Amino acid sequence: MKLYLMQHGRPVAKEEDPDRPLSDQGKKDVEKMADFLNQLGVRIEEAFHSGKTRARQTAEIMISRLNPGLALVQRDGLSPLDDVKEIAGHIKEAKKDLLIIGHLPHLGKLASILITGTESVPVVSFQQGGVVCLEKGGEAQWSVVWMLVPEIL
Repeated sequence: MKLYLMQHGRPVAKEEDPDRPLSDQGKKDVEKMADFLNQLGVRIEEAFHSGKTRARQTAEIMISRLNPGLALVQRDGLSPLDDVKEIAGHIKEAKKDLLIIGHLPHLGKLASILITGTESVPVVSFQQGGVVCLEKGGEAQWSVVWMLVPEIL
């Protein structure tokens, strides 16, 4: 099983729009990422987002390229300061390739707890519009398979 963790694309400034939807550059970055992953043959079977506008918009773009028609799920527990233990427990039981679109510091802590067993050891430096692919090996141990950021595409 593969787990794709993605930080939402670059949003507009809070002063411009308190809801912080994706900026034009954020949309372009996410579209570029989604198109590249589609060309690589990445397919996802489940997708969760936090419910914040920028995460939902990012998820909609990703799904449109990686599995059109897939039901997008807003899930509690993916906001920036939420506890990662509940979603980590769900992930450990999951059988399908999963995309989670969220925020910092939550994504960093989630990657850490899956890889090291504790959320306090940083293992990945997320970037807006970037994707980290984790894969579950034996003994339910996760490892980083690859990481992509919009700047290198």
